Amino acid sequence: MDDADGLHQADPQTVAAPRGLREEPLPPFSHTLYHWFMVYVRRSMRRHFHALRLLRAPPGAADHPDLGDQPVILYTNHPGWWDPLVFFTVAQTLWPKRLNYGPIDAAALGKYRFLERIGLVGIEPGSRKGAARFLRVARAAGRRGDVIFWVTAQGEFADPRQRPVSIRAGVGHAAEANERGLIVPMAVEYPFWSERLPEALVAFGAPMVMGSGDQRDAHEWTRLLEDRLEATQDRLAAAALQRDPALFRTLVAGDVGVGWAYDIGRRVRAWLRRERFDPSHGGAEDDAARTIR
Repeated sequence: MDDADGLHQADPQTVAAPRGLREEPLPPFSHTLYHWFMVYVRRSMRRHFHALRLLRAPPGAADHPDLGDQPVILYTNHPGWWDPLVFFTVAQTLWPKRLNYGPIDAAALGKYRFLERIGLVGIEPGSRKGAARFLRVARAAGRRGDVIFWVTAQGEFADPRQRPVSIRAGVGHAAEANERGLIVPMAVEYPFWSERLPEALVAFGAPMVMGSGDQRDAHEWTRLLEDRLEATQDRLAAAALQRDPALFRTLVAGDVGVGWAYDIGRRVRAWLRRERFDPSHGGAEDDAARTIR
């Protein structure tokens, strides 16, 4: 899993999908393989991030949407390679009974065939064939109340502060084509705060209902989805700039501390002072850190 392109999700297509698409069921899902893959994913998250944090909602609102038994498309920005692993971890933590599906570049899937058994569907980017398959699997997911269909809607890596936010047209086509369900924006970014490892921060926007007599066409959906994703990214960016963990709910706690050699000295100082050792960089016993700051 060290290939930097291995988990890069597929472009959700700029090519218009043809009308009259045939039915295509989602690939079979292996719960056993998914379980073992998530052991690897969670270990990687703890090793490479200080924490995975979910932005808290204002008082009276929920931190994350209640999906009920609705089909769900969850569309996101695309700041880095870690995005799909963050998606898997967030979903397993918040909606453990849901199956996770999403597009991945067909060439990358060829390197890791097992990924198809845990929900990643190979899409040929930039082609009419790929656009058609993307829409077919999105519609298949739209009939399942036990599935979350994840899409990195920007289609390529983009800085999380880049404005205006632009997404690929295929996401709007999927929202237009689905007869029911929710489509939910999620923002992601990876800032450095006070620790040697970055934070993984996520935030959700309000769900939008697909189908049910909605008269928006694909173009109108795309503009609406861009606006909602940008608003969610703005809210997350404002919280990230405050560098305050209290604004977030911690989903996964990672490693803390500067390093084993330096931490030995800090432990000894804390023991001599009869203080509790706090391995975080902002701990009370960290004289050097206080001097630097």
